[in-house]
Amino acid sequence: MPGIIQSLLDTDLYKFTMMQAVLHQFPGAQVEYKFKCRSANAQLTPYIDEIRAEINQLCELSFSEDELDYMRSLRFIKSDFVDFLGLFKLNSKYITLTPQDNGEIDIRVRGPWLHTIMFEIPVLAIVSEVYFRNTQPGLDLSEGRNRLNAKIEMMHAPGLQELKIADYGTRRRFSRDWQREVLKTLKDRLGSDTTHGQLTGTSNVLFAKELGLRPMGTMAHEYLQACQALGPRLRDTQVFAFEKWAQEYRGDLGIALSDVYGMTAFLRDFDMYFCKLFDGARHDSGDPFEWGERMIEHYQANRCDPRTKVIIFSDGLTIPRCIELFQRFYGRIQVAFGVGTNLTNDLGPEPLQIVLKMVQCNGQPVAKISDTPGKTMVEDAGYLNYLRQVFEIDAPR
Repeated sequence: MPGIIQSLLDTDLYKFTMMQAVLHQFPGAQVEYKFKCRSANAQLTPYIDEIRAEINQLCELSFSEDELDYMRSLRFIKSDFVDFLGLFKLNSKYITLTPQDNGEIDIRVRGPWLHTIMFEIPVLAIVSEVYFRNTQPGLDLSEGRNRLNAKIEMMHAPGLQELKIADYGTRRRFSRDWQREVLKTLKDRLGSDTTHGQLTGTSNVLFAKELGLRPMGTMAHEYLQACQALGPRLRDTQVFAFEKWAQEYRGDLGIALSDVYGMTAFLRDFDMYFCKLFDGARHDSGDPFEWGERMIEHYQANRCDPRTKVIIFSDGLTIPRCIELFQRFYGRIQVAFGVGTNLTNDLGPEPLQIVLKMVQCNGQPVAKISDTPGKTMVEDAGYLNYLRQVFEIDAPR
């Protein structure tokens, strides 16, 4: 029986863009990731054998020549990286699943960053789909289709022609087939051409390839977190990470992630040089309206016309929230939206709130200090306090 994941392209683009940077900048880095389910009372232990079997099938996959040709066609992907992908397979020895007495599962990924970075998205997609096919067998999809149609109608409202969204929903999707249907519907109803379409693309590389959509993504939190262990000095971690990214991509993929140390610390480091060098920034925690206003003020203070820059919102978005943000910021700065779970797992049952986050690099703890306290994830509380001191961040009250 074919597995849930049938192609290594069935993941987010930023896994490839970060992986290429790891190959060229940090090929010897060793890391550890930890799984966490934030959903109350979600019992995953009964499905651990099924999840493990799916992961074993994932580890049998390799890239086809057709898939490698597609990767080669992306302007920012380099030939030596494609050659590496031609040899790449995930190895099950780097991942362990352990049932817990409370019904949860401890999932750990340990090994070379270059050889483990591709686990996160497919493992989360596997956990989500296994859970829902067991807890919601034969679910009627009509409710999901009705909800999707309602979102599309909202976007068709007068004055919203310039509101554009992308799909960021692979990791917590209801199923692979449902994500494909959602994307096909969005492409048909919203259009995906660069001039008039309202669907700008998808983070999922496989569906971008299959459906003729633009693959979307740059960097994720793990990249900046790992640099805590890889950079020369902890206080300079953020600057080091952005400089290494610019060194790798030479102005391409120029969206900086702003919430690894909180907005205030980000703006301190995102000086005039980075304001002009990067195309924009991505929001993923904290109040999005306050964040957008602060970005506009920051660009103005650093002699950049905000209308030449882009801000991307990607934190738990719904279409009504996208509309609110669009109406606040459109015309003042370029705005874009990455909508995730609300597109790919809005069928009635509550989606799982699951993550697989890096917690160590080269034997030392790493962490992010989120502007949304519930999103902070670290195993070493002492290190988290030290990180707050270094970046002059007050602990949440």
